[in-house]
Amino acid sequence: MGTHVIKMPDIGEGIAEVELSVWHVKVGDMVVEDQVLADVMTDKAMVDIPSPVHGKVIALGGQPGEVMAVGSVLISIEVEGAGNVKESAQPAPVKEAPVAAPKVEAVVESKPVAAPRPAAVCQGPMVAREADERPLASPAVRKHALDLGIQLRLVRGSGPAGRVLHEDLEAYLAQGQANASAPVAAAYAQRTDEQQIPVIGMRRKIAQRMQDATQRAAHFSYVEEIDVTAVEELRAHLNEKHGATRGKLTLLPFLVRALVVALRDFPQINARYDDEAQVITRLGAVHVGIATQADIGLMVPVVRHAEARSLWDSAAEISRLATAARNGKASRDELSGSSITLTSLGALGGIVSTPVLNLPEVAIVGVNKIVERPMVIKGQIVIRKMMNLSSSFDHRVVDGMDAALFIQAVRRLLEQPATLFVE
Repeated sequence: MGTHVIKMPDIGEGIAEVELSVWHVKVGDMVVEDQVLADVMTDKAMVDIPSPVHGKVIALGGQPGEVMAVGSVLISIEVEGAGNVKESAQPAPVKEAPVAAPKVEAVVESKPVAAPRPAAVCQGPMVAREADERPLASPAVRKHALDLGIQLRLVRGSGPAGRVLHEDLEAYLAQGQANASAPVAAAYAQRTDEQQIPVIGMRRKIAQRMQDATQRAAHFSYVEEIDVTAVEELRAHLNEKHGATRGKLTLLPFLVRALVVALRDFPQINARYDDEAQVITRLGAVHVGIATQADIGLMVPVVRHAEARSLWDSAAEISRLATAARNGKASRDELSGSSITLTSLGALGGIVSTPVLNLPEVAIVGVNKIVERPMVIKGQIVIRKMMNLSSSFDHRVVDGMDAALFIQAVRRLLEQPATLFVE
């Protein structure tokens, strides 16, 4: 038998160190070629580290949250044959680390979402996972569990490294209601338990970026009410006519288009501010960041050159990027380079929000939920679909008057949607 040592790979783009985010294996596990061993975090992107060999895990080179240099020992695997290191070169085993990183509690969505189904009442034996532990499962299995109303963390996985499979979901449902209810008295029992959650991985990156943004930028917010009745009618008409062939449109592509058109008259808002060099860079291209909530945390994939995209092109790109971000597959390039950010809480959008700037940008446009309200138009009370835009700006670069005029320009475009397409 020999030992195969896997070192922290060079992710590229001059990255010298990365954070070890999640172990998917532990000492003693048997692994197969191409099985994901760990996830590591760069500045923004999560990267899978697969196994190049079959064998048994004999040592882990670090623990979640540890920052590791490129080229350092990540994991040692016992293999058939000589392996790639001498016996004396084997690293000392480290304390077995938790399998999963903490889950981020942010709820920002890139588009409205349907209400979740009620939880399934059929429960099988519960798996000993922490509440914040993310079980291994493919995107298809996760969607299947969501459709069935099953909490995936309660399902015992029979796949490699405990991965949850479709048949595990069916087995879970078939096991009946043994644990379906607890005594009513338990609901009133005192609790003394505590849980300490290390701030690592994407949660650490988000915390650092939010703290940096609020400390460095001079935030101010502006809220404007918008009548979206006409644009919603147009959206419904286009979906009825072209949805089957071109795909369904959400409100987001219309918002992206409104930003593109309005920014023509407000170039100071489509900009990045390098406060160390004291240089403002105004961009002709509009690269719209779409704030997206993923299991690993809040991510901002970028719709590049939105100024050159049709409604359906924007919609397709938003959908593609959101899926990649939620599955942890978005590349570093897809998560950087935005010039203005659009954030939407979808159906949870509330009345007003105060979004935090995505530095070095100088503006972020927040979308609140659409509600039907009585409005007075030409002396008559009518029911209209109303929505607020809650937007934040960097007062070091953007004057309050310009911010207000910009959002009012967006409002006029959405209230008269034909003007979105008039050159």
